[in-house]
Order: sequence, then C-alpha cells, then structure tokens
Amino acid sequence: MLLSKNVIITIIASTVLIVGASVLLVRSGNTPGKYDDFAKCLTEKGAEFYGAFWCPHCRNQKSLFGKSVEYINYIECSTPDGNSQLSQCTEKGIEGYPTWIFADGSRENGEVPLEKLAEKTGCILQ
Repeated sequence: MLLSKNVIITIIASTVLIVGASVLLVRSGNTPGKYDDFAKCLTEKGAEFYGAFWCPHCRNQKSLFGKSVEYINYIECSTPDGNSQLSQCTEKGIEGYPTWIFADGSRENGEVPLEKLAEKTGCILQ
C-alpha cells in the first residue's frame, strides 16, 4: 500500500516536532537553578528546613528556591497520612511549619525570606 504525499509529509513534520520538543525538554531540565549555589551553601552551613507536605507555607517557602530546592536540607515531619508528626521532628521540638534550625541552634519559624536566610548563615544570595 502506497502512502499519499500528504500523509508522508504529515508523518515527517510530526516526527520533527516531537524530536524538537524532546530536545527542548531535556535541555531545560539540565540548566542550573537560579539559587543552586545559595541552597548548597545553606546546607553546607547546617541550615535545616522542617516542614510538612500538606503545609501551604512550606510550599511557599520551597517555591522561593525554584528548582534549587533540591539542594536544601529539607526534613519532612508529617506522617504519610498527615495526622501525626515523625519522631525526628518531635525530638527537635518542631511545633509549627516551616521551621528553620541553624548550626548555632537558633530558629526561624514561618516563611523566611531568602535575605534573612543569607543573613543567618553568611551565604551569598545572588
């Protein structure tokens, strides 16, 4: 069975579009996040971010970092059902989310601006 010229052109065009879109997706996934160095520094300086998956303020805090959030030392405090706190957070005295604990033992509760995190750790925010 012979394919018509229009069908062949459509198949070729679709293939080119799919390959092009795939290349763009792969490339965008490999670019560094805006705050990668800052987030890595926070972790190196001992900053710990305690939160819960169901907490809207924790989501807001994470969103400040964008894709660089992967470098933050994030500790999940909620049980999977969202009804209890994990022992590692209870032992640290975590009473609300988000909570940041720093190497010197000080704490910041609630959504903390990146500038405040930089001030507390000495990390450079660029």
